[in-house]
Amino acid sequence: MFQHGFPIELCEDVSKVVSLIPTETYNNVFIGVSKEKIEYLLHGAKIEFPYRIYFLDVSDETLNKLTFHQQMVLHCIFSRSCNGFVRQRHIRALLLMEYEDWAIPYIVKVCDEYVVEILEMTYTIVKEQNTECFKKFCLENNKLLCKSYARMTSYWNEFYRDTHNQFHKYIGRKLFRECFGYSRALERRLN
Repeated sequence: MFQHGFPIELCEDVSKVVSLIPTETYNNVFIGVSKEKIEYLLHGAKIEFPYRIYFLDVSDETLNKLTFHQQMVLHCIFSRSCNGFVRQRHIRALLLMEYEDWAIPYIVKVCDEYVVEILEMTYTIVKEQNTECFKKFCLENNKLLCKSYARMTSYWNEFYRDTHNQFHKYIGRKLFRECFGYSRALERRLN
């Protein structure tokens, strides 16, 4: 269920992490993983991961027993949590690590969702980093990037337009344009 979201050489690490994920779910939901999948290309290879997971978060004690790569895998997996606070916790931890390119799809995906605090946190951290790896990934997935930009814009319009009434100053727009390389020219390439 999670193996296709990571490079093949991480197979054992992914298996180890998955074995530590609690079987209990939020609100006793009957499924632990949504059927809907997210698909991207990463260096020409297709990767996919669940749109949402419903498992309860792991403890810090469990997290601290993992290797560096296993922690990164766990943070990626829990960036898909149904709980926004859990997503934010794991994305923050991921962004503060020396993450590898295979973590970028998880970071980008969480940024087209409705939690503005995650956008603010991500922008604050990523703008201080070299964003070329993000831009390269987003260019490889330009159709999905444009869809994500439209989705982020839609959430701004629905939830944040009153409090952030100037879209050109909205943190989501800044994140996508400055850090991910979104532009109207990128959209025009699709037509």
